[in-house]
Amino acid sequence: MGTNNRFDLSRRAALVTGGSKGLGKAIARGFAEAGADVMVSSRNADELRDASAEIGRGLSVRVEWSVADMREPRQVDELAATALARLGRVDILVNNAGSNTPQALDEITDEKWKEILELNLSSVMRLSRALAGQMKARRWGRIIHISSIMALGSKEGRSAYSATKAALMGLARAGALDLGPHGITVNCIAPGPFLTDLPGRVLTDAEKRGFAERTALGRWGDTDEIVGPALLLASDAGSYITGSTMVVDGGALARIF
Repeated sequence: MGTNNRFDLSRRAALVTGGSKGLGKAIARGFAEAGADVMVSSRNADELRDASAEIGRGLSVRVEWSVADMREPRQVDELAATALARLGRVDILVNNAGSNTPQALDEITDEKWKEILELNLSSVMRLSRALAGQMKARRWGRIIHISSIMALGSKEGRSAYSATKAALMGLARAGALDLGPHGITVNCIAPGPFLTDLPGRVLTDAEKRGFAERTALGRWGDTDEIVGPALLLASDAGSYITGSTMVVDGGALARIF
């Protein structure tokens, strides 16, 4: 590790789920620029192939990719094994894969509830569980769950999404206590309005304008603006931060009315 740069990730290896686009791809590129070898996963091989090329462009680090459907427990376990086989180790895990299917509380179907629960929460536990042991063996690790400000406030039709994203905060707090004695930190990032593929699909144009207006900065976040917080939590710079949730929302939660 560089002695003068606490954000240096040289000789580290990172796995970023949901890494083929949006926040996940931005984080993966940021880690690669900081010197880390990176693996990204998602459900789409073509998107992963293109994303991995972008993530590694102009850099000398290794960039790997693997198709995995995080709704399928067996594929989650296989992803952990694949990452360890190809990277040799996983020092940094970013649990970014997630989705949202807006449904009112009295209209939530069992099928969608189970799907969102599996994707947004259960897969996070499963992947973290699978990779924690080899972090413990080296007495260094970083686990970052990508939550949401929808865990701290909400909106109509977001019961399943808000519930799972709030649960990630509890998972991080408890995980920090379990793994802290082994040199591993566990934290959440709670992004606010970043106009990635997911909100692009579920929000109307009027809602998109409304989200921007609710922030203190009056705009949506650029995906690159998630990189700094992720680097802090992934590097030696954030070595005394654990069990915490970092809100990155342009000041959206600062507004009450």
